[in-house]
Amino acid sequence: MIWSMLIGLFIGAVAGSITNRGERMGCFTKMFAGWIGSSVGQSLFGHWGPSFAGMALIPSIIGAVIVIAVVDFFFGGRR
Repeated sequence: MIWSMLIGLFIGAVAGSITNRGERMGCFTKMFAGWIGSSVGQSLFGHWGPSFAGMALIPSIIGAVIVIAVVDFFFGGRR
């Protein structure tokens, strides 16, 4: 479980830095974005690339970027 949390945090942090939303996200938000993004990415793009804790990294990061972008579109404030 802890390993899955750490990998989810890593995936969420990478996706947050790609979308430039990482500084506004907390640690738990990054972890949940990584978990949900992993689920979305693997269901859309499959299980290819390196895998840690049952999460394929490349599709998971792409899925987390999608999740962060969609959430920011609907719930993000205007800049």
